[in-house]
This record gives sequence, C-alpha cells and structure tokens, in this order.
Amino acid sequence: MKILIFYQYFTTPKGSWGTRIYEFSKEWVNKGHDVTVVTSIYSKSDLKAVKFIENQIFEGIKVKVLNIKIDNKQPIIKRIFSFILYSIISSWYAFTLKADIVISSSGPITVGIPGLISKIFSKKKLVYEVRDLWPEVPIEVGVIKNVFLKKVAYFFEKKLYENASLVVGLSPGIRDHIISNFNHKNVISVTNSANLNLFGEKKYFDDNILNENDFYGIYTGNIGEINNSFWLVDAARNLKNKNIDNIKIVLVGDGQLKPEIISIIKKEKLINLIHFDLMPKERLVPYIQNANVSFVPLSPNPILDTSSPNKFFESLAAGVPVIQTTKGWIKDYIEINNVGFNLEGSDSESLSELLIKLKNNPKILDNMKQNSRKCAVRDFDQIALSDLYLSSLLKLQTNKQ
Repeated sequence: MKILIFYQYFTTPKGSWGTRIYEFSKEWVNKGHDVTVVTSIYSKSDLKAVKFIENQIFEGIKVKVLNIKIDNKQPIIKRIFSFILYSIISSWYAFTLKADIVISSSGPITVGIPGLISKIFSKKKLVYEVRDLWPEVPIEVGVIKNVFLKKVAYFFEKKLYENASLVVGLSPGIRDHIISNFNHKNVISVTNSANLNLFGEKKYFDDNILNENDFYGIYTGNIGEINNSFWLVDAARNLKNKNIDNIKIVLVGDGQLKPEIISIIKKEKLINLIHFDLMPKERLVPYIQNANVSFVPLSPNPILDTSSPNKFFESLAAGVPVIQTTKGWIKDYIEINNVGFNLEGSDSESLSELLIKLKNNPKILDNMKQNSRKCAVRDFDQIALSDLYLSSLLKLQTNKQ
C-alpha cells in the first residue's frame, strides 16, 4: 500500500519534538508499505535542508522536505504565511504522487488543503488526523479573533470532515467531540504512543546539575501560556517561601515565556527552579526516567481537556507518575489506573504541598511507578498502536470500511 502523509512537523528522535509520524511510518515501512511524508522544517525538528525542496530518507521513509521554516516564537502573521505556503507547495504532490491512502495530520488546519485536493481532484482516499481540535483550540484561547477568519476556518473544518473517509483523533475526547458535533460515521481514536524501548532502558545524566538522588518533578515541552507554565513558577516560589530547598522543579523546553521565566529565576534567585534548553529526545530520556513525578499542565480551558500531550505517554513509559490539570480523558485515566494526581491548574499551593508530601512519604509513589510502566505497555505501545492504525487503513483501502 502506498501511503502519502502531509504533516508540517516531522522529526526523528534526534529532534526535540513528538515522533508519532516517524515511529508509525517506520513500522508501516517495516511491514512492506511505501510511505512518503511531505513536511517542512520545524525549529524543534532535526531536519535540515539547503535546497528549497529536498528528497531525504529516514529508516526507509521517503521524506520530501520543503525548506519552509516554522517556529512557535515567530509572529503569528509569519506563521500563518508559513502554513499557507506549505499548503500551496505541498498541493503539487497531492496531484502528482501516487497513493492509495492520503493522511493529512493537523495542526494547523491548512494541512488539510493538499488532503482535500487529493480527495476531490485525484480521487484518493483521505484520512484526516486530528491532533488538536482546529479551529476550536486557537479560537478558544484567543489566537484567532477575526469574525471572518472564524467563519472560514469552521467552514473548512466541516469540509474536511465531510470528505474524509476516516477521521483519526489523538484522544478519546477528540473522537467523541467529532462524533457528537459532526455526526461522522468513521471516527477512531489512536492516541500518541510510548517508545517502550527508548524509555525502558536505564540511562544516565551527562551533566552535573542534577543527580539521581535529587527529588524533582519535570516538565518537558513548550513554555507558554497555553501550557500553564507559571503554575510551576508559582509552585517554586511557594517552596522557596517555605524555606524548602531539597525539592526541585525542572523545565526542559522553549517557548514565548522562556525569557521571562529565566529572568524570574535570576531575579528572585529561585534555585529550586531549573531550566534546560531543548534537547534531542534521546538525551532527554534520563531526565524523565530519574524524575519523581512529571508535570502535564495546561491552561484551564475546557477545549484543552481533549489534548493528548506526548509528555504524558513518555512519562508512563519511563515509569514516572504524572501530575496534571485537565478535566478530560487524562484525568479519568489517572484516577482509574492510579498513575498520578489531578490538581487544579489555578492552585499552585496545592502543587507545592503535594510535592512536599511526596518528598516526605516517597512510598506513596511506589505503586504508581509500577502502574505507570504497566499502563504504557498495555495501552500505549507504539507498535500495537501503529498496527491498530494500519488495520484501519487496510480496511479503507479494500473498501471494507
């Protein structure tokens, strides 16, 4: 089967971004399928290009790299321009590349343009993969405010669902939202996965800032308002005010709030709040493995309750309990499986108090650590999830679904 994927943020584990498309595509190639990804260059990816368009190969995956730069710190107008330019150039491949199945993986929603062209003009079967609810999320968090743009975005979203033979939501919450709001007949949930081998093999630090005996919680990823980053800053302040210096909060990442938070660390001498720059996934592993807990905070907006953050799955794979703030499917999963704690994202005092409690009573985490790894193996193994995804694609190809 020939699979064509439109996705702007492709990376391998050498980058510092989610590797879902890489991992799944690699498994599909190993099973004899032909996979081509059309992507651009994201600042957190390991991709590089000299020419405007380059053909590269990773583990048998054919990757067409459009030398269009995307960075979360870019002004919104520049990012929108990058999204539109990618959708225009990649549409050429929607016409010219042979494929049995075309997958458009959002966001942004503009990645659906080459997917729609493949379906409408080339009669290819379209799979629309929904990573976050677009345009609902950017509208709800205030990124898209123009009334006309909202109407256009909602119209385009509706057309994508109407033309998709299969919709793949990255969480049960996304799946349920699409079914209830768009009445689509063929929607499945395939969550992000855990690389059990990468996070299961014990690794060690390559610096002297942290050591394996430190008690710390870790956050990895984007540092911004939507990620509720100041919740962690305020918790560090609370710990300092209580004269507690043997509990650390570690931030690994980049984003719009990074300069401000680094300034706060220096100005207020928050020695218990440690920041590391982005690092390749392979180097990040020991920082997660040796953490006592992992933070998965998001701003308190109901639309974000459907999210499927990579850090959640990676933490479970490393056997690290999670402290999170959403009220959707992850909250339910944590309660059912006893793999962490659910807190209010507006209450940093509850976070600092929980960290103190866990530091003084470390046995509380023992069962949670075991449960975390077991759940990763049972529910989020990347090979099992890639097979689940592939089975739906094969059914689609043979018109059985």
